[in-house]
Amino acid sequence: MPSVLPPALPPVPPLSRRILLQGAAALAGAGLAPTLLRPARAGEALITRPIPSSGERLPAMGIGTSRRYEVALTPEATAPLREAVERFVALGGRVIDTAPSYGTAEDVLGLILQGLREKIFFATKVAARGREASEAETARSFQRLRTDTIDLIAVHNLVDTETNLAVLRALKDKGRIRYLGVTVWRDEQFPDLETVMKREKLDFVQVNYALDSRLAAERVLPLAAERGVAVMVNVPFGRDRLFKAVKDKPLPDFATEFGCRSWAQFFLKYVLANEAVTCPIPGMAKARYVEDNLAAATGRLPDAAERRKMEAFIDAV
Repeated sequence: MPSVLPPALPPVPPLSRRILLQGAAALAGAGLAPTLLRPARAGEALITRPIPSSGERLPAMGIGTSRRYEVALTPEATAPLREAVERFVALGGRVIDTAPSYGTAEDVLGLILQGLREKIFFATKVAARGREASEAETARSFQRLRTDTIDLIAVHNLVDTETNLAVLRALKDKGRIRYLGVTVWRDEQFPDLETVMKREKLDFVQVNYALDSRLAAERVLPLAAERGVAVMVNVPFGRDRLFKAVKDKPLPDFATEFGCRSWAQFFLKYVLANEAVTCPIPGMAKARYVEDNLAAATGRLPDAAERRKMEAFIDAV
């Protein structure tokens, strides 16, 4: 099928200091924190992290598709998402994470990524109970994503983990998937996750971890490093508290020392500064959010002392 994608968007031109200051002032006057003071630009190298089980390196920022990509399969609904993904690829992004339970997200990705499949690291999930249901659900994911191979399928929320991992290993043996793993999204799941990580040979885990939700750093992330497991991070902006907590507040002066120009970059750089993290997957449904978030995966990351200052700052607001 011929590609119907429009040409990739041109690189974002550098912004003058005067324009940046005017934009920041306008946002402050509207009661909004400035969010795009340092967008990523084409040609700006993204930090990469290895997948321990293979050594393959991935750009250290991906797209999560929960809610934001659950839209109707119409040109009007999918056009902004297509633009965001094209910008993401143009800036060096690869990882896009989805799931059958995210409404139409798999179908939307299958539609808007025609012509870009070879540039994308596809990650999806399975949460069926029983082997037959698991095989049927994974088969639908291939159909919806319009691909013969999927890079990663993970057992969603540890649902029927042993059965689903057996189905995924069979798919991996056949070359249909390249990696397998498991996911959680709540702290209460960490003990069960640790048990699975110690018992099973996994390529990936996906966990919740953010500046205001740091429990994963105590045991799960060290265990992943010990076991040679890559880590995707969901909800890296926390569960709405972070942006609400800093609304109308300027970035702390020390944030500029490691290249932060927005709160989103502040939160993402904190997550990435933990070297056990392979790739955060914040939701990005607009090109300007792509540019802002990917800038967090460039330049210097905060060191241990700076991370403690970030934690103290957020804990106090």
